[in-house]
Amino acid sequence: MKKTLITIFVLLGISLTISGQNPLQDLEDYYQQSMKEWEVPGMAVAIIKNDSLILSEGYGVRKVNTDKKVTEETLFAIASNTKAFTAAGIGILVDEGKLNWDDRVVDYLPWFELYSPYVTQKFTIRDLLCHRSGLKTFSGDLLWFGSNYNRREVVKRARHLEPAYGFREKFGYSNIMYLAAGLVIEEVSGMRWDEFMKKEFFKPLQMERTITSTSNLENYNNVAAPHNETEDSTIAIEYLNWDNIAPAGGIISCAKDVKNWLALQLNKGIFEGDTVFSKNVQNAMWSPHTPLSVSQTARKMRPSTHFKSYGLGWSMFDYGGRKVVTHNGGYDGMISQTVLLPEENSAFVILTNSVSGIYRSLMFKTLDYLLDKESKDWNKIFLERYENYEQRKENQQARKDSARVKDSEPSLALKEYTGTYSGKMYGKATVTLEEGKLRLQLEPSPDFHSRMEHWHYDTFKIKFEEFPSLPRGWVNFVMDRNGKVEQMRIDVPNPDFDFTELKFYKE
Repeated sequence: MKKTLITIFVLLGISLTISGQNPLQDLEDYYQQSMKEWEVPGMAVAIIKNDSLILSEGYGVRKVNTDKKVTEETLFAIASNTKAFTAAGIGILVDEGKLNWDDRVVDYLPWFELYSPYVTQKFTIRDLLCHRSGLKTFSGDLLWFGSNYNRREVVKRARHLEPAYGFREKFGYSNIMYLAAGLVIEEVSGMRWDEFMKKEFFKPLQMERTITSTSNLENYNNVAAPHNETEDSTIAIEYLNWDNIAPAGGIISCAKDVKNWLALQLNKGIFEGDTVFSKNVQNAMWSPHTPLSVSQTARKMRPSTHFKSYGLGWSMFDYGGRKVVTHNGGYDGMISQTVLLPEENSAFVILTNSVSGIYRSLMFKTLDYLLDKESKDWNKIFLERYENYEQRKENQQARKDSARVKDSEPSLALKEYTGTYSGKMYGKATVTLEEGKLRLQLEPSPDFHSRMEHWHYDTFKIKFEEFPSLPRGWVNFVMDRNGKVEQMRIDVPNPDFDFTELKFYKE
């Protein structure tokens, strides 16, 4: 398992930030040591300090078991860092007088519908951008992840999602609402979101290597491969197409390009003398809209942090007496982080080609550098947290395994479980019998398929092999009062996708 052993430096508590003659070199040394500790194949970083570019560099390799180096031009999926582009795109339309932040969504997307007629009618464009829909974090993400539903169909099916909170009551991170914001841009501008991004941002900001779809990657060299962890190694995986959620997470870029995006932000919407969006728009994006709690753990780790909130496409917190404007992005096999320190005229981006906590530890390490602040060994702190998290997961798995009733038999002959199951929100799934084993297929998502191994009674174990980052899960068949299969429930415990939202009833 990943990080089962922490390096000797961390075990001994030795700081890796021994003071040298060149603080920037010390920081780069820390980056490279961090990659070893987190087992990250490759990474790119760009740093702006006091309006000057002081670093734009690649480290490591684009793909394991190769010698192709990462550079400032290496492409990475920036995932949810895309949300700031979509919010700024709405801001441009606000500047042009074509819409307002508080216009109703249904005035632009008449077919838009959520769980309540009241919420549907009152839902504003601002609501789309600040995660206060009433849905829980990541609700409905299986509608788009790996599915063949197009952008409009994903949003239309969201009407079947059940709320977890009251409307505008609390934060619930929603990719689907950002997708809806992208469709508003299309409706108002008359352009596809992808073309709008190129026209309004990529071209004027000279982001020459930035694209919005994995289908365009074949036209580029110097591309980082996503990576996932298996039980004993790091493996490269294929890019997963995110076209149907692109306004929430589809941009692919490089450190060289992202630094221009950050320079635009620091300069309040102006890039090389040209105004892209107004100061009023920037103020709206950087103002708190939805409050977030500061956990006791966070308070202990960072005593100078007193607030956290989400604006429009950006999250915010205070650190070392300064406002931090930031966002991260998680793609299957990659994680990235963009960070702005407006009062210091400084910013940075971290792009990685693996799924690990390195982006978080290096965010605080780089913040300390930019604030000329005495720093902690953030790797040690976050690696220990990671170890504790992994141990809790193992303990939970052990409890589930111990609850298994061994040598039990299914209630019915395997053939009785086969058939088509359907639900209004997601669509259909089929269970077939092949070579004496049941097989599950989620119809909207061709890669979501698995053999079903009997676990106990009417519960079967599954593993979606096409998605190495997902753990094993279970399918439980529910019987009606006559002893026939009525419903199928899927549970794959993971922090990103809620399989229990999928309601499947046998046809």
